[in-house]
Amino acid sequence: MPADKTLARIAGASHFVFLLVPNFSMIAFVNALEVLRTANQLSGRPLYRWSLISVDGQPVQASNGLMLSADAPETPGPADIVFVCAGNEVQRATTPAHLQRVRQFAHAGALLGSICTGTYVLAKAGLLAGHTCVIHWEYLHAQAESFIDVTFERSIFRIDRDRITCAGGVAPLEMMLYVVGLSTGDAFVQRIASYLAVDRVRHPGALQPAAGYGSTSRLLAGVLQLMEAHIETPLSLVALAQRAGVRERRLLRLFRSAVGQPVMQHYRLLRLRRARQFLQQSAMLLTDIAVACGFQSLSAFTSAYRKTFGLTPGQERRQAQIRAFCGDAREHAAERHDTVVPMRR
Repeated sequence: MPADKTLARIAGASHFVFLLVPNFSMIAFVNALEVLRTANQLSGRPLYRWSLISVDGQPVQASNGLMLSADAPETPGPADIVFVCAGNEVQRATTPAHLQRVRQFAHAGALLGSICTGTYVLAKAGLLAGHTCVIHWEYLHAQAESFIDVTFERSIFRIDRDRITCAGGVAPLEMMLYVVGLSTGDAFVQRIASYLAVDRVRHPGALQPAAGYGSTSRLLAGVLQLMEAHIETPLSLVALAQRAGVRERRLLRLFRSAVGQPVMQHYRLLRLRRARQFLQQSAMLLTDIAVACGFQSLSAFTSAYRKTFGLTPGQERRQAQIRAFCGDAREHAAERHDTVVPMRR
């Protein structure tokens, strides 16, 4: 559990700053913001205020193409909690100005948080060293390889000392309900949750769903977690069944009915998906990726990858680089044809 001192600081927070990184996840950002707005609405008074900022004071484009206007530049001091909001291709979108900005907030003593892949920005700035943090599951393993001094876990959100990190999607709503509840109490935060059609308020440590499966049986979830934890040194079917406490035959039936694939075939697919994350999100060598994903040789890895995805690992990486380059070109073109959406406070 977070230390009492940190919880007291969070409970006393009233001014939230959202630093928007280009291509930030709109759904993740809005889920966080709506909890604050609803708290103000239901209480009948301004419990919270918020500011949207960019590193240059200009509007920022979200992943869905909408542009949000930034507030006038301000010094870091007044912020109680600063959340860095990012999305896909965060490595490309993050600039030295973003790193300098979050370091300024840290130096000013603000609590620092992240939404979706904003965790990458904090880690890149050196502000998560020695901390345990959360990022969207699609980026978790690649970032764990990139930042070896940071511990990544698969929770929906995590509070570790003066850092509050959160996965994307609807997880920011869960996080902000918890944050608001620290100051307003359980009864009021349940009113907010009900107003937003949320049936319960979850706490730090609740897990993100297994990748691509949503709600699953406890047995299936446990086996999938075993597979995810043993990508570099894959377990055999016998070992999976033994650790799950079931017979092999039952495990085979479970995967055919729930997943639609044989157990070991699906296990290999998970390893290849992990490899694709490394190819798209890291600068790891192909040979290192092959080893990290449980393949005994680069040729075996290349053959399996081509058979599954229709292209070689090298081609996958080149396509990711081309997409990043084209994304930069689209951003420059969009600057001349922006639709800016002002946010009401």
